[in-house]
Amino acid sequence: MNPRLGITAGLLLLLAGPVAAEVYRNVDAQGNVTFSDEPSKGSEAIKVKPVTTITLPKPQNVRETDKLREEVKREGSIYESVSFSYPEDEQAFYSGSGDVRFEMRSTPGLEPDHRYEVTLDGQPVGQSSSGTITVSNVFRGTHEAGIHIVDQNGVQIKTGSPIRFTVHRPSIQN
Repeated sequence: MNPRLGITAGLLLLLAGPVAAEVYRNVDAQGNVTFSDEPSKGSEAIKVKPVTTITLPKPQNVRETDKLREEVKREGSIYESVSFSYPEDEQAFYSGSGDVRFEMRSTPGLEPDHRYEVTLDGQPVGQSSSGTITVSNVFRGTHEAGIHIVDQNGVQIKTGSPIRFTVHRPSIQN
């Protein structure tokens, strides 16, 4: 027999060993379950499903994603500012129904495929290309509103300064 062939066959068997390893399950007298790669008295061989693997993106793909983010930033730079014109920061007002009307503006004006997006206490509450959004049934108390300009894919391309405002509503108790 050729010595090279024997060495190659031996190496293949060593490499294939872990792939074909068995897993054994054993339950002792107290009901404790143990798993092992070695058989023992009373153990049973179990089939193990293949391990789920995740393929990470290649570094060049990550760089391409970074380039897309840079393009979005450049696209967002067409806007000098975006802000609320109503309500004003730290304003308090009465709203019996809890409706709050937000009015927004940007410099320069909004591009045709872009929208204003308003968030209330960190949650998106509406989008508009007209510059006004009315949010219904806002609870009384102090809230924070944020404003963004988003593109046709919903990606935020410009963010304005948030405002705080207080809504006064009637209560059954007072």
